[in-house]
Amino acid sequence: MSTIGRYLVLLGAGIAVIGFLLIVAGRFPGFKIGRLPGDIYIERGHWRFYFPLMTSILLSVLLSFILWLVSRK
Repeated sequence: MSTIGRYLVLLGAGIAVIGFLLIVAGRFPGFKIGRLPGDIYIERGHWRFYFPLMTSILLSVLLSFILWLVSRK
């Protein structure tokens, strides 16, 4: 049970760090996560469609790399 508790604490700390980084990144105009080239944004009249394709791919690659680093022994 203590192992699960440690993992939950680490997961919570990781989410907090990611949240902090996103808040800090929003203050820099050149680093807008969620508005990368390759993200699909269509606006017609009062209708808007946004699909963060490149952001999703980038986050997937980054998380896969982090999990690979953590899981290797």
